[in-house]
Amino acid sequence: MTHDHDLVLRPTEAQKAAALAPPPGRTGGDLVVETLCSLGATTVFGLPGQHALGLFDAVGRSDLRLVGLRTENNAGFAADAYGRTTGEAAPLLLSTGPGALMALPALAEAAAASAPVLAIASQVPTPGLGGGRRGHLHELRDQAASFRDVVKSVHTARTPSQIPSVIAEAWESALTAPHGPVWVEIPEDVLRAETLLPQVTGMDATPHELAPRPELTALAAHWLENAERPVIIAGGGVIRSDAAGKLKQLAERLNAPVVTTFGGKGAFPWTHPLSLQSWLEDRHMTDFLEDADVLLVVGSGLGELSSNYHTFFPEGRVVQIEADLGKLESNHAGLGIHADARLALQALLETVAERPDPQAPERVALLLADIAARLAAQDLTLEQQLLTSIRQALPPRSPSFWDMTILSYWAWSAFDPKHPNTMHSAQGAGGLGYAFPAALGAAVAEPDTPVLAVSGDGGAMYSIADLATARQHDLDVTWLIVDDGGYGILREYGCETGTALTRPDFAALAASFGVPATTTTPEGLREDLTKALRTPGPSVVVLPAALRMFAPTHL
Repeated sequence: MTHDHDLVLRPTEAQKAAALAPPPGRTGGDLVVETLCSLGATTVFGLPGQHALGLFDAVGRSDLRLVGLRTENNAGFAADAYGRTTGEAAPLLLSTGPGALMALPALAEAAAASAPVLAIASQVPTPGLGGGRRGHLHELRDQAASFRDVVKSVHTARTPSQIPSVIAEAWESALTAPHGPVWVEIPEDVLRAETLLPQVTGMDATPHELAPRPELTALAAHWLENAERPVIIAGGGVIRSDAAGKLKQLAERLNAPVVTTFGGKGAFPWTHPLSLQSWLEDRHMTDFLEDADVLLVVGSGLGELSSNYHTFFPEGRVVQIEADLGKLESNHAGLGIHADARLALQALLETVAERPDPQAPERVALLLADIAARLAAQDLTLEQQLLTSIRQALPPRSPSFWDMTILSYWAWSAFDPKHPNTMHSAQGAGGLGYAFPAALGAAVAEPDTPVLAVSGDGGAMYSIADLATARQHDLDVTWLIVDDGGYGILREYGCETGTALTRPDFAALAASFGVPATTTTPEGLREDLTKALRTPGPSVVVLPAALRMFAPTHL
C-alpha cells in the first residue's frame, strides 16, 4: 500500500541530478542562503562582520538582494517594517558580539509589535563556545542568552547538516501566530566549512494555524448577539491576520461600535458610522468602554497604551481573542479565546445572529463630539492642522512610520490611516529612532509606493547615517523631521534635565548626502510634503515647530 506522504518524499529526476552534482566550493553559508531562497526569501538586511563573512560571501554569490544599513539596530528596524509590510519573514543577518547586541532594541520592538524578523547571527568558532576559553574577538559567554528573553524562539546550528532544518524551524516560528522575531545562531567555522551536502530544495516551513475552540466562540456569539451595549476593541492582531474585512462584517452585523488601538490603526474604517476611531487616551472613551455590557477585544492584550494607562476597568463581560497565550486575561478577567484573529472572527460570523441597534451610530457621534469639544477648549489648532496637512499630502495607500515624538502621539489618536497596515510606530517597545530606517524597509518591500517617515529632531539623530542608505538604494522615502530643539515629549512630561539638544542644520546635512531637502512652515507643510512625496527617491522636509500634547485625561 502506498501512502500520499511516501510520494511527497520521492525526489524528482531534477532533484536527483542536482543532488549528485552540487556546485563546487559551497559552504555552510551557502546552505543558509539556499534554505532562505527555498523558503521564498528575496531580500535580506544586515551588516557584515568578521565571524559572519562566510554568510555574507554566500549572499554575494546568490540572487538575494542585500540591503545594508549603517547600524545593526537600524537594519533590524528595516527588517521589522519589511515583515510588517509583506507579512513575510524578514531575514536580518548579523555578526557576533557587539554587532549582534546592537540589534537588541530593534528585536524588542519587533517582539512587542509581533513583526516576523528572522535574525541569523554568527558565533565564534565551535571550539570557543562556552565563554572565555579561547579569548575570541566579540566573544560572549552565552550570546543566545542575551536574546532569549526578547525574541519568540532561539535556534542553534552546530553542524552544516543542521542548518536547513534549523532555519526552516525558525521561519515557521516567526510566521506562526503570534508572529514575532526569532534568533538563529551559527558558528563561524560552520559557516565557512565546505560542504558535500546537495543544494537545498523543497523546504517547507508552513506556519501552524491557530483555530479557536468552537465551544468558546459559541458562548461569545451568544453573549454578543444578546448584548445591549456591545463594543469592540480592535488591536494589531486584526492587521497582522488580515482580518479587517471580517471585523467590519461582524461589527455591522452586531451594530457594535469599534475603537482601534494604536497598534491596530486601520483595522476599521475611520469614517464608518460605527467607528470610535482611536481616542484611547480620552476619559470620555474610557467611560464609554467601561459602560459596555459585552466588550469584544480582538488581537490586543489591553496593555498600558490600550487601557488608558491601566485606568480602564470594564464593568461588563469581556471576550478576548488573542494569539499570544501569555496575554489572555493578563490584564482583565474574561472569556479568553486563544486563536488567530481572522479564524476567530470567521467562527463568530458563522455563528452570531444579527443584532439590530439603530441608536448605535448616534451614540458614536455623540462621543466623538464630546472629544472634539474637549480638544477645542485647549487651543491645539497647530497640532491638528499639521496632521491634516500630512493626511492631505500622503497618498491613501502610502505607508507611514512614526517615531516616539509629540506629533506621533497625536497621530496615534487622531490620524486617519485610510487603509489597514499603512500606519506603524514604535509604540510596541517605545524606543527612539524607528521611523526612518523602518520606512526604508517598507520602501524596499513596496518600491513603487512613496513612504513617509516622521521623527523629532532627537529621534532623527539616531538615524542620520542611513540617509546614505536611502541614497545608495534610491529608496522612495520622504522624511519629515519636526525640529523643536530637543526631546519635546519628555518636556511635556515635565522633565527639563537633558532634554535640550544641540542639533545640526538638517536640510544642509541631508544635502551633503545628496538627498534633496527643504525647510518648511506649518502653513507650507502640505505643499512641500506633497512635492517631496511626488518626487521619486529620498527627500527630507524639516519643520521647525514647538508642539504640545492634548491635556491628559487619564488622571
